[in-house]
Amino acid sequence: MSKIYVITGAASGIGRALVEHFSADNIVYAGVRRTEAFSELERLSKNIIPFFIDLCNDESIVKAAEFIKKRTNKINTLINAAGCVVAGALERIPASELRRQFDTNVFGHIEFTQGLLDLLEGGRVINISSMASYGIFPFIAPYCASKRAMDILFNSMLMETKRDIKIISIKPGVIATPLWDKSIDQNKASIRDCSGYEAEMEYMVKNAGKNGREGAPVQSVVDVVSEADSARKPKLTYTVGKDAFAARCVSKLPQSLINGIIKSKVKKLSPKKPEQSGGIN
Repeated sequence: MSKIYVITGAASGIGRALVEHFSADNIVYAGVRRTEAFSELERLSKNIIPFFIDLCNDESIVKAAEFIKKRTNKINTLINAAGCVVAGALERIPASELRRQFDTNVFGHIEFTQGLLDLLEGGRVINISSMASYGIFPFIAPYCASKRAMDILFNSMLMETKRDIKIISIKPGVIATPLWDKSIDQNKASIRDCSGYEAEMEYMVKNAGKNGREGAPVQSVVDVVSEADSARKPKLTYTVGKDAFAARCVSKLPQSLINGIIKSKVKKLSPKKPEQSGGIN
């Protein structure tokens, strides 16, 4: 029997791959922030029903939930896959960008899930988190913090709720998706205006490009999400990739030791200051 899925971030990357996978035999409500993506999604399958949602806009979130509730009285699985990355040196990132990070990756998903809870009785919520939830990766701290906050808040919902809902966190490592190129494009201002951190920003941009080309295939995430969705007793957390498993292990070390390791690696990126000559002239 076919099921009903709701998936955000459906225009590209992991969200798009999940829509394609689950729409083969099920009805999928596919949430996107660009309405021009509607026709492309509809061409993929008659089982895909696109809807507009801007996770930074309360009115949009409410309307998206109402759109779905008018068309179905049951959701088997909600997959919160939309997300963005705010990058740069934290001392230079505007507070407005930090708010955008948390609105997109945390608060928007919480609000959207709250709006659909009545339809999720007996179902499950699957959140696409990240290995970044396990620690602080330099110069993408807002992203790391947002993913950690997402995990904590949804786990609290799981502990508190009297509803029969399973909530699952999927933590992928580096995955080859358009997110990397998008993150560089969306953070141009922060990267450009990061005086004193030029070497670090240059490395970050190069590494993002490499991740987009050489990361693990999106299918690896689809496979794990499918496993979590079909499991009778799913785990609370699934890691995807050896790098995500390594991040999970490293996170158990003392924070001071983790900081020392990371700072030593970052220090190697900084250009060495010219040595001053000593002695008396």
